[in-house]
Amino acid sequence: MSKPLLIGPFTQLLPMSGLPLKGALSDERLIIVEDGGIIVSEGKIKAVGVFEDLKPDATDIQYIEGNHVCLPGFVDAHTHICFGGSRARDYAYRNSGKTYLEIAKAGGGIWDTVTQTRKASQKNLVEGIVARSKAHLQNGTTTIEVKSGYGLSIDEELKMLRAIQEADKKIKIDLISTCLAAHMKPKDWPEDKNYLETIASQLFPILKSGGLTNRIDAFIEENAFSAKEIGPYFQKAKAMGFDITVHADQFTTGGSKVAVAFNAISADHLEASTEKEIQLLAKSDVIPIALPGASLGLGCDFTPARRLLDAGSALAIASDHNPGSAPMGNLLAQASILGTFEKLSNAEVLAGITSRAGAALNVLDRGTLEAYKLADFVVFPTNNYQEITYHQGQLRPNMVWKKGEKIYESD
Repeated sequence: MSKPLLIGPFTQLLPMSGLPLKGALSDERLIIVEDGGIIVSEGKIKAVGVFEDLKPDATDIQYIEGNHVCLPGFVDAHTHICFGGSRARDYAYRNSGKTYLEIAKAGGGIWDTVTQTRKASQKNLVEGIVARSKAHLQNGTTTIEVKSGYGLSIDEELKMLRAIQEADKKIKIDLISTCLAAHMKPKDWPEDKNYLETIASQLFPILKSGGLTNRIDAFIEENAFSAKEIGPYFQKAKAMGFDITVHADQFTTGGSKVAVAFNAISADHLEASTEKEIQLLAKSDVIPIALPGASLGLGCDFTPARRLLDAGSALAIASDHNPGSAPMGNLLAQASILGTFEKLSNAEVLAGITSRAGAALNVLDRGTLEAYKLADFVVFPTNNYQEITYHQGQLRPNMVWKKGEKIYESD
């Protein structure tokens, strides 16, 4: 058993604990521990409090010199960082005024990434995931959800999910995989076979037996799958014990209704949600996830975050890091920008990438700094937590701990 280690003191320590999962948050709700410290043991937090008060309970001490603010490690609850190729051409086309259909006809769009991902070896995919994950780590993220969905066949989806699993073993941060085989209808799928039925009957059992994921996602949209089509697919997933999450209301509405009907863990995107969908989500246990990176990449409206919170909904914020619509990948920058446009408090922004993001992934052992949770925390070189969102991602952490181990320190 490792000896209890006290780490600190931190000028300000924000545990992000004691906050409700749902509804608006004022900054006055934040607990701020001045000259704070954290005792860690066996990868978990033993105690959080004033540094001097914690000294008698620690065997070892790791002193932190200078002014620093400590937060829980960030949780990015929606990414697509397992992929091959690039879609820089798509971005240039969009900015020159071409439509999605025009870009797809020119060989771009999701199918371009599917083609490039199928060409990539599992080893290549692992290398890409690891490199992107390390970049996320340097911005303070300690847990990343990673979707498949660029394989769109049983073998290629398995290749992606195995690559995610392999990459998870090569890095210190946690990767949580999600099967997004229902991303779009494969162009090369035989017309006489039902794609979703085949995936559900043949792929789902392999996912369970191989421990490749416990999460099933689907893109409900006019150019992907309809609510009617996805119903039997989600029914099969629920019957097998998978958690459900939904790409919902990105361009048209309908997906959020499906998310509520199937008691999904989260409904992600929601840029097209109207007051009807907002009220529906607020009355449910589904956690909306805003993806500002997609809005920035596509030049479209942001998720109506303010209205969701004021209606009494939860709100997580994720990067949607992907090669097409959201190539930036900087969670903190995106969350800060969303806060500016949607008038979110610092408490709402920070909860959206810590405590509420953990809930959106159904991982309740992280996202806050309190006893028995994972000792995942990130440290910024400042004496005021407000500076973190103020600099919109340009103030970067200089230290990151994962399960009580310092895994990153800037030069």
